[in-house]
Amino acid sequence: MRTDSSPGNLPAREHLPAGSAGTPVLDVVIPVYNEEKDLQPCVVRLHEHLKRTFPYAFRITVADNASTDATPQVAARLESEIPEVRSFRLEQKGRGRALRTVWSASDAPILAYMDVDLSTDLNALLPLVAPLISGHSDLAIGSRLARSSRVVRGAKREFISRTYNLILRGSLQARFSDAQCGFKAIRRDVAQVLLPLIEDTGWFFDTEMLVLAERAGLRIHEVPVDWVDDPNSTVHIAKTATDDLKGVWRVGRALATGSLPLDRLARPFGDDPRDRDLTDVPKGLARQLVGFCVVGALSTLFYLLLYSAFRSFSGSQIANALALLVSAVANTAANRRLTFGVRGRGSAVRHQAQGLVVFGIGLALTSGSLAALNAATSSPAHSTELAVLIAANLAATVLRFLLFRAWVFPDRRDETAASTVVASHNPASHNPASPTYGTTTAAHQQHSHSHQQHPHKPLPQRPNATAPQRPNATAPQAPYIDYDHNQTNEFRAGEAADRTWGDATMQLQAVRPHDHDPRDTRDAR
Repeated sequence: MRTDSSPGNLPAREHLPAGSAGTPVLDVVIPVYNEEKDLQPCVVRLHEHLKRTFPYAFRITVADNASTDATPQVAARLESEIPEVRSFRLEQKGRGRALRTVWSASDAPILAYMDVDLSTDLNALLPLVAPLISGHSDLAIGSRLARSSRVVRGAKREFISRTYNLILRGSLQARFSDAQCGFKAIRRDVAQVLLPLIEDTGWFFDTEMLVLAERAGLRIHEVPVDWVDDPNSTVHIAKTATDDLKGVWRVGRALATGSLPLDRLARPFGDDPRDRDLTDVPKGLARQLVGFCVVGALSTLFYLLLYSAFRSFSGSQIANALALLVSAVANTAANRRLTFGVRGRGSAVRHQAQGLVVFGIGLALTSGSLAALNAATSSPAHSTELAVLIAANLAATVLRFLLFRAWVFPDRRDETAASTVVASHNPASHNPASPTYGTTTAAHQQHSHSHQQHPHKPLPQRPNATAPQRPNATAPQAPYIDYDHNQTNEFRAGEAADRTWGDATMQLQAVRPHDHDPRDTRDAR
C-alpha cells in the first residue's frame, strides 16, 4: 500500500549491541487496575526472575489505570524500594491507553508487557525478547494455542479464545495464532511508528497492533508458553467480546478502504547490509498482481457489457473504441486507488492522461485484431468477435500492468525517503494519558544526519551486583516520565531513537528450568 503523503520506511533491523550505559535494554510494563493485593507479589517475582536470568539491564514499569484502591501506594512503595521499578499513574482507564503512553515515553529499545496475574510462565520472557534484540523480528507474542504450549483453563475461556482467533483469521486474514495472550514485546523503533496508527485504548489494542503490523509485512515471532488461568480475573467477558467485534469491523473497514498508511512500516528488502543497496527489487509485486487481476477481470466484464450495448446501434470498431475508452478510465481510477494505493487528488489528471496513452495501445491491439478478423471473414459471428477481443485484451492486460507499474504509478518511495515521521508527545497541551502524534518532513533531515555521524553509546549489560542497593526512602526519586510543560519529546520514526546501532553478539546466560517463587501460592497447584 502506498500513499502520496508517505513519509518513509523503517530501516533494516539490526542487532542491539551490549555494552555499558545507563539505559535499560528491556522495559516491562505491567498495566494494573485495583490490584493492591496482587501487585507486590507480581513485581517482586518478576524482578527476582530478571535479576537471575536476564543478561541486560532492565526496568519494570507499573502503569496504574486510574485505580481507586491502594494500588498507587503499593506501586510508589515498590518504586522506592527496588531500583529497577518505576510507577506511572493514568487518570483514565484502558490497558491500551496505558501501554501506548508508557511505551511512547520509554527510552528502552525493547518494550514488553505482561498481565499482573503472571499467568504466563516467566521462563518464556527471554525467548520472547531475544528475537527482537538480535534483530530477527519486529514484534513477539506468547501463544497459548501453539502445539507445544501447556495451558490450564476452563472450557468457557478456551472456547471464547479459539472462536475469537477464528474470527480474526476469517475476517482480517490474521495468521498469528493468539491475539489476546497478555505477554507481548515490540522494538521501540517499530512502536514509534506503529502506535500512532492504533485507535483502540482498551483490550482490542493488542489485536489492532498485531493486525496492522502483519498487514505491513513486519515479522511477528511467536513463543509457545505455559499458561495457567487466573480464576479471579476481573475481565468482563461479554463487554470485552463486544468491543473486540466492533474493533474488528473498524479495522477491517480501514484496511478495505486503504485509509491506513501501512507503507511507513515497510522494511527494506533483506536485513543484510549487502541487500540494502539492491536496485530494481520488486516491492509488493504479489499484492499488486492480485489487485490488478481483480480490477482487470471486473474491467473486462464491464468492457464486454459496454461493447454489447454499443454494438446494438453502431459498428464493431466504434463500439470497441467507446467501450474501451469508458472502461479504461474506470480501470485507471480503480487501479490507482486499489492496486497501487495512491490516495488523494494529486496527479490524478496526469495519471488519467497516461492511462489514456495505455488505452491507445490497447485500442491498437484490439482494433488490429478486429481488422484482421474482418479481413479474414466478411461477416464474422458475434461470438467470434468476442473471442478475438478477449484474446487481444489478455495481451493488452499484461502490457497495461507493466506500463502502470513502471510508468504511470512507479514506486516513488525512494524519492521521498528524506521525509520523516515524528511521534510528538506534547503534554503541555494534552493529557499525559493521551499523547498526540504529528508528522514533519525534511526539516529534521539535518538533525538525523548529525545523529548518524555521532552514534550513541551501546546498550548496557545488567551489572552483576550481589545484592541490590536500596535507596533512601526519603530521598527524592527521579521521575520516570518527564512532563515538563516547556518541552516536547519527539520520537523519530525509521530510526532507533536517532541511534545508529552497531553489530554485536548477545551473550546469553543459563536459565534455570524451574523458576518459581516459593512465596507464590499459585505455583503450588
